[in-house]
Amino acid sequence: MATDDSAAPARQRIAVIGAGAIGGVIAARMDAVGHDVTVTARGENLAAIGEHGLRIKGGFGAHTARVEALEALSAAPDAAILAVKATGAVEALEANRDALEGVPLLVVQNGLGGERAAARLLGHERVAGGISLMAANSLEPGIVTVTAAGDTIVGGAEGARFAALLGDALPTSETPSIEGAQWTKLLINMVNAIPAIVGHSVQDVIRDPGLRRVLLASMRETARTGLAAGVRFQPLQGLTPLLVRLVAFAPRRIAQQVPLRIKDRLGEVPNLGSTQQSIRRGQLTEVDAINGAVVAEAARLGREAPVNAALVELVHEVERSGAFLAPSVVRRLA
Repeated sequence: MATDDSAAPARQRIAVIGAGAIGGVIAARMDAVGHDVTVTARGENLAAIGEHGLRIKGGFGAHTARVEALEALSAAPDAAILAVKATGAVEALEANRDALEGVPLLVVQNGLGGERAAARLLGHERVAGGISLMAANSLEPGIVTVTAAGDTIVGGAEGARFAALLGDALPTSETPSIEGAQWTKLLINMVNAIPAIVGHSVQDVIRDPGLRRVLLASMRETARTGLAAGVRFQPLQGLTPLLVRLVAFAPRRIAQQVPLRIKDRLGEVPNLGSTQQSIRRGQLTEVDAINGAVVAEAARLGREAPVNAALVELVHEVERSGAFLAPSVVRRLA
């Protein structure tokens, strides 16, 4: 069990719950800097990690981590990182509840308020929120490719502890408002739904003028909803509070520069986005926790977010059918 001192000891027992794309990179990098790492995984991914190790390549270099891989934790670690998708968070926490009793936990997740939900479920407040700004693909069991390196942002309770713990392994910083940072990441994550619907890379979607117009419309709804809710957006990946307002209210020819900047930051390696990766693996997506979160918050405020609502339905259609849709289906939304 970790002490109350927020300074991270040189070597700790770290559990990463969910060794997918983001969790796999975090686990491998923690192993690379000398921590004792245990991961949880399932099916072919669990078997591959057990047999060949957890292998990462790309933006943070190549490393094979010979970590302990389990379906569920068998002992309490010094600190834990929850990196499953929002759709699997409750199940993962329930499966590991005993091992996580009183253990400092970092919830690295898309969407809003995952750390608050985890704290309520576990019955303790030693829970930090985290945001990963890297882009990574995990389409082969046990192997993760980092297509764009990026920071990990932490905040809230235990934020200082995890900033110190992760800082040696990955570019990490602490935010004064994890809620504001989550909203900025939510805005960035609007790039996920359309690639998942049409089966193209994020970069190709942004290059397409018609698809970019719909993407910008979903970003406008997100920015306007957050601002209406009184959110203080935090700067992330060059997306400043001023640019958030530009997305929300500037003429389209100016506001579209924001998604174009996101494309440039992703580089030339095709990025599928996390939602499309889930579809290609036959898993449920996080669309309800991303675009759906905008729809829900807008409804709470007495507003509407029709483009995001339509994108949620189209992603679910692709989930059900297993077939991508023609870009023209999306272009007509805006």
